[in-house]
Amino acid sequence: MSWWRKDTTNILAAMLICIIFAIYRLYVFMETDRNIYIKNMVCDRCVMVVRNVLERLGLTPLSVELGRAELSAPLAETARQTLREALTPLGFELIDDPRIRTVEHIKRLIIELVHHQDNRLRTNLSQYLATECRHDYGTLSKLFSETQGTTIEKYFIAQKIERAKELLDYGELTLNEIADRLNYSSTAHLSAQFKAQTGCTPRQYRQQKERARIPLDKI
Repeated sequence: MSWWRKDTTNILAAMLICIIFAIYRLYVFMETDRNIYIKNMVCDRCVMVVRNVLERLGLTPLSVELGRAELSAPLAETARQTLREALTPLGFELIDDPRIRTVEHIKRLIIELVHHQDNRLRTNLSQYLATECRHDYGTLSKLFSETQGTTIEKYFIAQKIERAKELLDYGELTLNEIADRLNYSSTAHLSAQFKAQTGCTPRQYRQQKERARIPLDKI
């Protein structure tokens, strides 16, 4: 009888492990399914607009941040379609493809770094992205290039130049101060990249009456 008890105990233990694993997978699925990912969110105003849309549709947001919102319950397919239709006229898109989610995450991290965290621009970009995305930089770089037709480095430079335009428009900082804030080694380095991107130098840009700015989500 001892062998029978041992086999019964082993079977019960195995069943218990299977039940725990099934509950864990259900929990992970529900947690993941409560998150929605949204393209073209680049500023605090975008966060406010998306939160208002979710609340208007009766989808209780637990949190809303750039590119992502967590809901109080998983989103049914009919509600997802309704949300998609509400977001599209406002310039936002729901993201279903995991690869595009990763690319958009990279973009959001760079936008936050360049436009909202000037003091962190001295951070090593490849290490920063690898840590935040939890993937090696080579994989991220390849994915970005394949889906966007440009490199992470070029996208980073384009965002820095757009930030430089913004600071030039404010007129509060000298060119030396802007170069230092954006972590350029010199004003000459900033001017060279600025001209390569815009066709004019920072000083020429300041003298223009109509200054061309590019929306962050269009870069």
